[in-house]
Amino acid sequence: QVQLVESGGGSVQAGGSLRLSCAASGRTFTMGWFRQVPGKERELVACIYSTGDTYYRDSVKGRFTISGDKVKNTLYLQMNSLKPEDTALYYCAATRGLGSYDYWGQGTQVTVSS
Repeated sequence: QVQLVESGGGSVQAGGSLRLSCAASGRTFTMGWFRQVPGKERELVACIYSTGDTYYRDSVKGRFTISGDKVKNTLYLQMNSLKPEDTALYYCAATRGLGSYDYWGQGTQVTVSS
């Protein structure tokens, strides 16, 4: 069982930046960041595959950057030019292999004020 521990959330004004971190206790295949607001479905924000390829949802392209440190076994999400609509609970997630996400962090809150 892999444990994921997120950190780095907080409150920031629109246009500001935050960096989220996710420390993994074991080996993973694909890692990603999801977010969820009350009353809405959880959505994939960005992910990084074992090949190093990345995916971003359209609304964050050009503003968010996902990266990983294999030595530290840590995933990052650099979020720049934050908007109020980025406000959500952000979750780190990982897969054991191809397929659905198997492991989830506890979530870290990001709040962007206008």
